[in-house]
Amino acid sequence: MRIAYLINQYPSVSHSFIRREILALERLGHEIIRISIRGWAEQQYGQDSVEHSKTRYVLRGGPLPLLWAFLSTLFAQPRRMLNALALMWRMARKAERPLPIHFIYLCEACVVLAWTRAAKVDHLHAHFGTNSAEVAMLTHELGGPRWSFTAHGPEEFDKPHLIALTEKILRATFVVAVSSFGRSQLFRYTPQKHWNKIRIVHCGIEPSFYQGSGVLSEDNRRLVCVGRLCEQKGQLLLIEAVHRLISTGTIVELVLAGDGEMRGEVEALISRLGLEEAVRITGWISSEQVREEILRARALILPSFAEGLPVVLMEAMALRRPVISTFVAGIPELVQSGQNGWLVPAGDPQALADAMKACLETPLAQIRAMGEAARNQVEARHDIDREAAKLAALVAESSVEKAPLFQRSP
Repeated sequence: MRIAYLINQYPSVSHSFIRREILALERLGHEIIRISIRGWAEQQYGQDSVEHSKTRYVLRGGPLPLLWAFLSTLFAQPRRMLNALALMWRMARKAERPLPIHFIYLCEACVVLAWTRAAKVDHLHAHFGTNSAEVAMLTHELGGPRWSFTAHGPEEFDKPHLIALTEKILRATFVVAVSSFGRSQLFRYTPQKHWNKIRIVHCGIEPSFYQGSGVLSEDNRRLVCVGRLCEQKGQLLLIEAVHRLISTGTIVELVLAGDGEMRGEVEALISRLGLEEAVRITGWISSEQVREEILRARALILPSFAEGLPVVLMEAMALRRPVISTFVAGIPELVQSGQNGWLVPAGDPQALADAMKACLETPLAQIRAMGEAARNQVEARHDIDREAAKLAALVAESSVEKAPLFQRSP
């Protein structure tokens, strides 16, 4: 099949799971056309550099190509354009973004329409249920291919009415959730008779990612937290937990791998608590550097307040590292407390500090055993070739019949 992928920004260090899915579909023999709304000026490394060269960017040419695409579509098929304008108006009425932004989405859809028609695309798949899903929906309204989208959370679940999530679900050929929890949230905003179109396809890890596990020593006291420095990831709470540990005489080293809008606030708290020697912020780093930071650590820690199902947990577990995280969203579907990691209530700094101390005091042989159990869990649930085959099957089914009956996913 010829499938177009539509993403707001691709490639991206934080979207490695999309790259893995695309490459797995290509290994299955499908042709994938990569379309990104923005991101052409971002510097890329490694595999992302190759992906960048294969990607078409909707906004790269500036406003004039958008306007030309809109006018061309208007004159070629005025009735479809009127329907698309009406849909755009409905999307904008209760949205967080003003009407002109939604008109831009419509113009973007005109560009995507021309590209998918020229490439004779069979199916259009968007990642995330936000603006990329709206552009895909408008593309279909203008006469484009069947479409679907993957909802990751937590953004879709935090503001379903502002992004017209129900409208998108009802109009899509099928919708993908990345966890059972995610599917339950989509069920909340979908009439029960349409639940059959919501399916689970996990994000996955490719076989090559499992290579190498690093050498752990008994005196390794390093924990690594990978993610954007933002409210939902809980880094401020994590720093408070580190302070509590150090105050009791526990030696710990924390690496915050990432950057983001809260970096200033995070650095201020580190300074205020006198933790400059214990906490290091890397800033933005490549996927290869993230991998190395995980391999140098005893465990990965992610004290999130809100999530979908973090891919970095899968990556750390695939590298035989136990993880410390919270009872949030789809995380308990992957992390089994006491077997391949530790789970704590979100927002509890003392529980987080206790879990960190337990990890640091666990004998190395047990840490290794937990790491092996973590790897086995990821292999069983998140093999990218198997998950991509599920997605391809959904695309194929949607092309010949209505969405299949609701089935329980593993």
